[in-house]
Formats: sequence, C-alpha cells, structure tokens
Amino acid sequence: MGSRCTPAAIEEIFGEDVQYGVVEKHYAATPAVEAARRYSPASVVSVQKTRVIGRPTHISTSYVERQNLTLRTQQRRFTRLALGFSKKLENHCAAIALYVGHYNLCRVHEALRITPAMALGVTDHVWTVRELVDVALNSDQPQEPEGRQAGPFRVIDGGLS
Repeated sequence: MGSRCTPAAIEEIFGEDVQYGVVEKHYAATPAVEAARRYSPASVVSVQKTRVIGRPTHISTSYVERQNLTLRTQQRRFTRLALGFSKKLENHCAAIALYVGHYNLCRVHEALRITPAMALGVTDHVWTVRELVDVALNSDQPQEPEGRQAGPFRVIDGGLS
C-alpha cells in the first residue's frame, strides 16, 4: 500500500467528496538472480482491492497509471540526466503547466475523440498551441472554470465515473 499519509492528505484536500481505494498486487516469489535479469515483474498471483475513503464502487488504477506513463514519456523533465531536466523549480512548474494545458485543451484524445476540456464543457473548440501560449503569456490571472475549491485545487464535476 502507498504512503500512510496519502489518505490523510486526500481527505484534507477533497473532504468527503472523494471515493478512494487501493489496488495491491501480489507477485509469485522468484529467485533474486532470475528477477534481477528480467525486465517485467513476476506473475501476479493475487489482487487485493481495499476501500480507503468513501464508498468506491469500482477500484482501478488504470487511469492514473496511464496518465503517469504519458506524463513521464512526454515530459523528459522528470528524467534525471536528460537534456530537459529542470534545474529551477520555477521553470519546472511552467513546463508542467504548459504540458497540462496542452494535454487538456489542445490534444484530441483517441478514446474521447475531443479534448478533455471539451468533454467537460470548459471550452467549445480544440485550442491551437498559439492560443495556449497567448493565454499563458497575456493573462494576469488564469481563467478558472466553474467548479468548487478543494484546498489549492479547483474541482470540476464530470469526467469518467
């Protein structure tokens, strides 16, 4: 299971408006020498799903794991010793903000066939990169969509259930 402080942090930020569960996979034991030479993990022998907060009806890590993979492969700033590695936190935050804006406003997703922002009704068209950069450079305050404040985050209802 993840960090013990994760449930407390999730509850502090989102309150009771969250359904949170954990998927724990158990792998077959293999000799250390064999495991050290293998690229993929051993065979999964059991999967345990545990409710942590709320009453989640479906516990799956597929969406967040896919997002993590996409972020790691498209943003080399998370790879130490890569050319894009951020030395300053300010530059790192700016690059991630542009990535998130592009991902949600400019990139048409294969499964949705529209952008996530269009799917949530935040915008009515696919943004160009020029629009995204213009807004980023010319805006004193970011335009916040309708939603509710949850700690430092703006929560927009909608998306996948």
